[in-house]
Amino acid sequence: MATGSFGYRGDYTLRYDVHGEGDHVTVLVHGLLMNRRMYDRLAPEIAGRGNRVVCLDLLGHGRSDRPDDPRLYSMTAFADQVIALLDHLEVERAVVGGTSLGANVGLELAAWHPERVEGLVTEMPVLENALTAVAMIFAPILTALRFGTGAYRLAARVTSRIPRTHVLLDMALDLARQDPEPSAAVLEGLLLGRSAPPQEDRMRIEAPALVIGHPGDPLHPFNDADMLVDELPNARLVNANSIVEWRVNPGRLDAELARFLDEVWAREPAASPAG
Repeated sequence: MATGSFGYRGDYTLRYDVHGEGDHVTVLVHGLLMNRRMYDRLAPEIAGRGNRVVCLDLLGHGRSDRPDDPRLYSMTAFADQVIALLDHLEVERAVVGGTSLGANVGLELAAWHPERVEGLVTEMPVLENALTAVAMIFAPILTALRFGTGAYRLAARVTSRIPRTHVLLDMALDLARQDPEPSAAVLEGLLLGRSAPPQEDRMRIEAPALVIGHPGDPLHPFNDADMLVDELPNARLVNANSIVEWRVNPGRLDAELARFLDEVWAREPAASPAG
């Protein structure tokens, strides 16, 4: 694995990991308030099957810069950061996506910059059926971040002493270890804007897409995954057995992703945009 960084808009630094080598590039983007380390197991597994996998920390997340200005955080801005990553790596087209927020960033990129997207990996998309749950879950979290700063900082100091042992525990610890003010700014920025491209724009996305839906998850209702597959002309739906299957028993979904990537890169090269 190699770790890198690049400047974004002259003022900020974004950081990323690269697993594997080659021209078949997949960019994986983490979930909201998570970081690139959520793919510490998946990325080398997929890289070992002939792919170059790049895991990015978006602005406000992980080891990338974390300014506390909500105006910097939007789906448009996050998609722009993935383009900046591809430009930095001198990669013309890639398979792009990730989990939850990362899935929506991939949709945003495919809707507005289709010339950069070879395919989409969309686990747990957050679309119209999730809006009520988003408000109910994240509004209290935002309130706690804004008015419980001292308690959050104490929790960050305590949890920073706990070693990384398992992906599910590590994801929870990564949430607890963050400075609360930038995290609150991220939530404020996203709650003020749209969470995904509108349906009419999603229906124009032609890139092949692997959509993974989970049962029993109110924040990522299966109806959203099912609806997305109906909207995208070249999408395939995979039903996860549970919200944690890919983290605790990953073999089946690893194989689905590897097969999808092989199919994407085996297609005829996409035509360059006219002009």
